[in-house]
Amino acid sequence: MKPAWIAVDWGTSNLRAWAIGSDGSVLDHAESHDGMGKLARDAFEPALLRLITPWLGAGVTTVIACGMVGSRQGWHEAPYRTVPCTPLDHVALVTAPTTDPRIHVRLAPGLRQMKPADVMRGEETQIAGALALSPGFDGVMCLPGTHSKWVHLSAGEVVSFQTYMTGELFALLSEHSVLRHGMTGEGWDEAAFDEALSDALSRPEKIAARLFALRAEGLVNGLSPAAARARLSGLLIGIELAGARPYWLGQAVALIGAERLSATYARALKAQGVDARLLPATDCTLAGLASLARQPEATR
Repeated sequence: MKPAWIAVDWGTSNLRAWAIGSDGSVLDHAESHDGMGKLARDAFEPALLRLITPWLGAGVTTVIACGMVGSRQGWHEAPYRTVPCTPLDHVALVTAPTTDPRIHVRLAPGLRQMKPADVMRGEETQIAGALALSPGFDGVMCLPGTHSKWVHLSAGEVVSFQTYMTGELFALLSEHSVLRHGMTGEGWDEAAFDEALSDALSRPEKIAARLFALRAEGLVNGLSPAAARARLSGLLIGIELAGARPYWLGQAVALIGAERLSATYARALKAQGVDARLLPATDCTLAGLASLARQPEATR
């Protein structure tokens, strides 16, 4: 089996690769924990080859990669493109230096916004894929995650975007703050989430007090870990939605992300009268990379 090309999503923590056939089908898939954050610059090519060598044969195979692999700390920097612009442009692909003659590695650049300053790297590929899967989409895309992105799209271009550190804040507060003592386990309480979400949306300025109340209620009223985790999520997503209101209010919204997290955001938006469409993140990533592979310049 020799693929027509190889798609790669290379983030800070993980490396994922897909062997793509000439008809666009996925022939095979492999992944490892060799994320950008663990690799020195000269370790990227060996990490990739450990994953994809079984797919290589005679001749040169093009690898098209997105994500943090193209950051300043990655394999080779793929400079940001400035919005407003299309999410991806094959002309902007950057060739990574390689020593193995069997591979030709092309890196997709991220996007930057000059004012207010903001950046994304990897999400632009998912956005391009979502547009490929939903032709003619105009509106807002939300990409929930460690750093959630709210993106305004018009006529196939990213007009503006805003990042919220919601996922990272949840991890820090639930695992490294005083709140961690009341948040063991993986339980969840939907009613507690809904109540906290409404509270944060109506009084976002009270967030610091509401956060400590989670600890106090555990000590005084025996708040369960499941309710505490759900409340923390509701509070943080609530202040995110309060800040991002100009993006989602009265707009068509598509959510791109992990199924469980996207469903939580959809529930939160539904409470505000917004019916969001859910798009699987992997499908969008592959569709975005495929849009680059279809361009002749992408393989040069």
